[in-house]
Amino acid sequence: MQKTLLGAGGLAISLLASSVMAQTLTQAEIDSLGNSLTPIGAEKAGNAAGTIPEWTGGIGPDAGQDLADGFSSNPFADEQPEFVITAQNYQEYSDNLTPGQIALFERYPETFQMPVYKSHRTVGYPQAVYDQVKATAGEAKLVNGGDGIDNFSHGTFAFPIPKSGAEVVWNHNTRYRINTKRWYMQAMPQTNGSYTLIKLEEEVGYPQQMDDVDESTIPNTLLFFKQRVNAPSRLAGNVLLVHDTLDQLKEPRMAWVYNAGQRRVRRAPQVAYDGPGTASDGMRTSDNFAMYNGAPDRYDWKLVGKKEIFVPYNSYKMTQREVKYDDVLKAGHINPEHTRFELHRVWEVQGNVKAGQRHIYAQRNFFMDEDSWMINLADHYDGRGTLWRVGEGHIAFNYNVKLPGYAIETLYDLLAGRYIALGMYTEEVSAPQFDFQPTYNQFTPAALRASGVR
Repeated sequence: MQKTLLGAGGLAISLLASSVMAQTLTQAEIDSLGNSLTPIGAEKAGNAAGTIPEWTGGIGPDAGQDLADGFSSNPFADEQPEFVITAQNYQEYSDNLTPGQIALFERYPETFQMPVYKSHRTVGYPQAVYDQVKATAGEAKLVNGGDGIDNFSHGTFAFPIPKSGAEVVWNHNTRYRINTKRWYMQAMPQTNGSYTLIKLEEEVGYPQQMDDVDESTIPNTLLFFKQRVNAPSRLAGNVLLVHDTLDQLKEPRMAWVYNAGQRRVRRAPQVAYDGPGTASDGMRTSDNFAMYNGAPDRYDWKLVGKKEIFVPYNSYKMTQREVKYDDVLKAGHINPEHTRFELHRVWEVQGNVKAGQRHIYAQRNFFMDEDSWMINLADHYDGRGTLWRVGEGHIAFNYNVKLPGYAIETLYDLLAGRYIALGMYTEEVSAPQFDFQPTYNQFTPAALRASGVR
């Protein structure tokens, strides 16, 4: 099936030149895309030690087998870990670990482990993505100190050769995505490992991929998002609707909730920043979803640099139909037997709350995969400077549609000894559906009541 490009939205207003932070790219830098750099800006070469391979285009549909209900096989099922990092030996690997990973070894010395496998650079995108990135490289501009973006009309990967921390964050927010419908679980295990499953149903549509939407009339719209709770029964029928914008300072995110018990649709301005995530028992914020989302304006973003880190990657073990949630969800953290870590290059960006702004996370450090611009790991600090929550985005590449995604997201609360996990779908009705063809009417407040019927 042919897929169209994600439109990350453009701005409909003119901005004074003084408010524009221009990114200056030389022609030689632009020409490096697809040559010394991958088409979206990663280093094509492997590392000097040979432990990170050269990027050769990623893997395609012939990497595995199509299975029932949209599932695909694990292309690396026969591989075994090369070594396992534990609380007893992590100091040997500390140069390639994040502070959050080290904290997890120290918090759970008897059980937390990282099985490390051979690295595979599996991520690749459709040629249309590469063509667009090359054609628009150097055109996007940061505005309002990096809080917004201009001159970027319906593209992906706004800054393939970033020069600032804000540009790296925008690459995550403007990464390539397609219309998707999926069913998945969320759980917040107690310290003893007991949990209640929250079953969620989600639909996401992008204006330029929807036949009945004239994207020129809503140039600042990034995506439409609808999330329905299907279980447990006390929450079933509650629905969240979000219209997300690219520049949320110009046009704030619009959100509505339908409460099945009250049978009422209400505006939901709390669905942003550090507002509580859906049915999360306070274990994540709204902007923790997809590792990070929304307006970046509450932080000053510093580009720390590029590092080689053991990150959760090619996490196909957690996308196989036979894997049960109870096999994965354990006390303290998910079961290491189902995880896979590989050495990859990541961009580190540090965000510190701006003067006069507030957020429960005073500092956030993101570690972003260079091949996908997706956040792999995230360390969150509280107002005292204490490392509080550690996020993991276990990336798995959907090789049939050339789309990376999170097999599971975890956010570990080091102080409470609990965590939240979301995104697994192995016990749901189907794997994510990437042939989803939504209409605008599915994403209107008027449609919420019908969506919430139990």
